[in-house]
Amino acid sequence: MAETGGVREVKSAGRTVELLELLAARGDQPARLRELAEELGVPRSSMYALLKTLIDRGWVRTDVTGSLYGIGIRALLTGTSYLDSDPRVRAARPYLDEASDALGETIHLARLDGGDVVYLATRESHEYLRPFSRVGRRLPAHVGALGKALLAERIDGELPLTGEELAPMTPNTHRTRAALVADLARVRERGHAVDREEGVLGIVGFGFALRYDVPAVDAISCSVPTARLTEGREARIVEVMREIRAKIEAVVPRGTGTGPQWRP
Repeated sequence: MAETGGVREVKSAGRTVELLELLAARGDQPARLRELAEELGVPRSSMYALLKTLIDRGWVRTDVTGSLYGIGIRALLTGTSYLDSDPRVRAARPYLDEASDALGETIHLARLDGGDVVYLATRESHEYLRPFSRVGRRLPAHVGALGKALLAERIDGELPLTGEELAPMTPNTHRTRAALVADLARVRERGHAVDREEGVLGIVGFGFALRYDVPAVDAISCSVPTARLTEGREARIVEVMREIRAKIEAVVPRGTGTGPQWRP
């Protein structure tokens, strides 16, 4: 059994969290009891009892046949509470609006979580609307401008990546650690990250780390369709986003404010 800070992990709690994370990762693909039991290495009877408890409490939902399982509405309520209670997200929101109004493009705020970035807030472009909201979704940090901006704030030997090979999302994604490290050096030199169709074909992103933490854990970005991106447009985006970064950093100085100072 794992230990954290000298305290033994509660096995039932760990199994519950693993189950919820597994269901959340499946998105709109529900799972059957057998699949969940096999994935987590749990007897079916134990898994069924755990699912029944979580269904009764709203953390898991099931279909009318009782054979398919998915994440429940309580997970949404908890996630919303996280965003509403985070003072940094609240402080950044007006400036995301300002960037959106100034550029008319999609603006994101995200946070590094291990080797991924998690989207905390999004202002959609008036011209390019996504079929779904990115808020709450995860993306490998090596794939896009947000993640690369945050990885560049870290020493290359301490990057939260495993192995030398990286999973691609498009033909333009970095596929090796060496290629990523070379790109991160360029990010540090220019002061922001650029993602040229590495995460989504047809989209270029510009990412800026928010340095109220050292190393930074939050970043903002602007995403633009390649069809609308010119050299002059790119320069304007970088100018505005640098100003927005400075404004956010000015109102969220490190280690100040009321209430708990949460660990990143």
